[in-house]
Amino acid sequence: MNAPDSPHHLHAPDGMTVRHIDVDLSQGFPIYWNNNDPYRSQLLNALSFMFPVGEQFFIDSVRFYAKDVQAKGLTELSEEIKLFVGQEATHRHLHQQYNDFLLAQGYTPWVENALKRVIHMTRSFSPKTKLAITVVYEHFTAMLGDGLLRNASWTEGMTPMMRTLWQWHAAEESEHKAVAIDTYRAIGGGYVRRALMYLLITFEFYFYVAVQTMLMLHKDGKLFKRQTWSSALRFWFGREGIFWHMGPHWWAFLKPGFHPWQHDNRDLLVRWRESYANAYRPLK
Repeated sequence: MNAPDSPHHLHAPDGMTVRHIDVDLSQGFPIYWNNNDPYRSQLLNALSFMFPVGEQFFIDSVRFYAKDVQAKGLTELSEEIKLFVGQEATHRHLHQQYNDFLLAQGYTPWVENALKRVIHMTRSFSPKTKLAITVVYEHFTAMLGDGLLRNASWTEGMTPMMRTLWQWHAAEESEHKAVAIDTYRAIGGGYVRRALMYLLITFEFYFYVAVQTMLMLHKDGKLFKRQTWSSALRFWFGREGIFWHMGPHWWAFLKPGFHPWQHDNRDLLVRWRESYANAYRPLK
C-alpha cells in the first residue's frame, strides 16, 4: 500500500478563490424547488444532508498535511490547500443553513447521522487513509459538479436562488478537484489504497444517497408514486442522465496515472464566473 501513486500534477485553474455567495436561505425555499419535481429536488436535498459533516472531514484530512506540503517547498499546492479549506468551510456553513430549514420541515437527517458514526469509526485509521477517503469523495463531488455546470437539463428548472447555490457549489468543487489528490501524492500516498477506498466508497455513497432520498420521499407520500420513479429513471438514465455522465469519469479514476485535470473543464468555470459575476464577491 505504500507504493507511491503515479505523480501527474497539473495546475489548478486561475481564479480559484473563496467566495461569499449572494443567497439568503433564512427565508426558506420550496421543498420541490427543482422543476417542481419531488425526485429531482429530494435527491439534491439528500446530498445536502451529507455535506456539512463530510466537508469538515475533508478539511481535517487535507489540513493535517499542510505543514508537510509546506516543508517540501510546494508553495503552489500549499496555497491551494488554504483555498480548498476556505471553500469547503463556506460550503459547510451554507449547507448547514440549508439543512436547518429541511429539519424544520420535519425531515430526518439519517445520512448525516450515519456519516457521523462512520467518521467516528475512522478514528483508528491512519491520516493517509483518511486523506485517500477524501480524494475519493472529492472525485464524486467533482463528477456531480461537472454535470451541474455542463448539462442545462440538470438545472434549468431550478428556482433562481437554488440554481445560484448549486452552480456555485459545483463550480468550486470543480476548481479545487485536484487539491486532495495532489496532497495525497505529495505525502507518498499509494495507488492500491486509493483504489480500494474508491471501490468501497462507491457502494457507500450510492447507498447513502438512495436511502436518504427515499426516506424524504416516503415522508412526502411520494415514494410509491409512478411519477416519482419515472422521474428517477429519466434523471439517471435519460438523455444527459447522471449515470451516462458519471460513467466515463468513474472509470478514469482507476487509472494509476489519473489526475482530475486530465478532464479539463475550465471552459465551464469561465462560463460560470461570467454568468454569476454579480452573485458573489471574493473573500480571499
